[in-house]
Amino acid sequence: MDKISQLPDELLLKILAMLPTMKEVVDTMLLSKRWQFLWMMVPRIKYNDTYKNPKYGSFSLFVDRSFFMHEAPVIEALHFKLGSICGSEDIQAWMRSADKRCVRELTIQIDTFTDKDSVLLPWSLYGGGCRILVTLNLINAVLVDDFTSPISFPSLKTLSLKSMKYPSGEFVKNLLSKCHVLEDLVVEQCQADNVNIFTVIVPSLKSLVMKTLDNRVGNDTQGFVIDAPFLENLDIFHSSGFCIFENVMTKILDANVVVNSWKLWKKLGSIASFKRLYLCVPSSKDVYPAGSVFTSLVHFKICTCETEWVNLLMCVLRDSPNLRSLKLQQCHFLRSEKPRPCWNPSWNEPSSVPECFLSSLETFEWVHYEGAQEEKEAVAFVFRSAKCLKKATINIYSKTNDIHKKLEVIKELFSSTRLSPACQLELR
Repeated sequence: MDKISQLPDELLLKILAMLPTMKEVVDTMLLSKRWQFLWMMVPRIKYNDTYKNPKYGSFSLFVDRSFFMHEAPVIEALHFKLGSICGSEDIQAWMRSADKRCVRELTIQIDTFTDKDSVLLPWSLYGGGCRILVTLNLINAVLVDDFTSPISFPSLKTLSLKSMKYPSGEFVKNLLSKCHVLEDLVVEQCQADNVNIFTVIVPSLKSLVMKTLDNRVGNDTQGFVIDAPFLENLDIFHSSGFCIFENVMTKILDANVVVNSWKLWKKLGSIASFKRLYLCVPSSKDVYPAGSVFTSLVHFKICTCETEWVNLLMCVLRDSPNLRSLKLQQCHFLRSEKPRPCWNPSWNEPSSVPECFLSSLETFEWVHYEGAQEEKEAVAFVFRSAKCLKKATINIYSKTNDIHKKLEVIKELFSSTRLSPACQLELR
């Protein structure tokens, strides 16, 4: 311990910040005089009322005292993980203290999962409090409205809202409109969030993740409306409903699109800027405007869980003249009991070979390859047509993990495909 104590304060504070909770940080004051006041300057604070099951009175009092005695001029991160023993009144008091402590990153995570134990976050959190807050993460809590006070997040650049409940869709729209410098937004909707149309109108936004992770029944009144002209990264995981892009977004580089239904979706807008694209959609029709070309696309990944994945794959390959990397992977359980599609023989014609196969495709990877008929024909088509392929990786999957079954799949793979000697083949 003497050798550790000789380290500079800056390094010791980094070590203290790695401890599980503030309770362990404060306990270090007992080690020696060198450590007696060091805990008061730790830049990252974590409180957890579910850790070692403390009693309500002792935990609340500990937070009050330790936070009051803290002397760091700026708190880089403040994390509250709260279960059933702390509630809205406690958080309200702690938020007042947080505003005075110049907190840059704030996380409030509620670990209760029933409406009876719902925790309301105080209006002071977003009604003028925490003025220098740069990052805000809220998980499984309830936001409330106060029509008499304005929302203010003048410095907020990163916002994450997971399994939150809101007063209304209009409240959400107003909340985001007050984040004038917001660049990164993550939204994971829960079933009881009270928002049918989640509207995101943020001109400064660069990265957006929108997910619906519940089993709500999709209809014409549920979905997303997105207006973010400078968006560079888009991640959509949508179990139902619709998504509307109000304006063409010409700066998107990364796009991940996973949806159960394409019926109500408006088209993605400009796709010419996409460099990396991941798709998992139930239909190959109207995914993007006819005649569009992915002129910048170099990395493409497609999920093979949908019945029309082959058709969608060929559409994108046809419209991606500069593609260099192609990855096929079954990322989800098969979504339909319909027979898996067969490879269309007409695509064997030379005139149907995608341009990227002739001039640019260098790497090909297939994860969760099972050796089904359409998979064998797809692999054969790629190996036969991709003239510039340098490396191919096939990850063979067997439901029973039977080594003999895997060997049979490998034998069929070699007997039905022809690969250029210049291409390195790796089987896993």
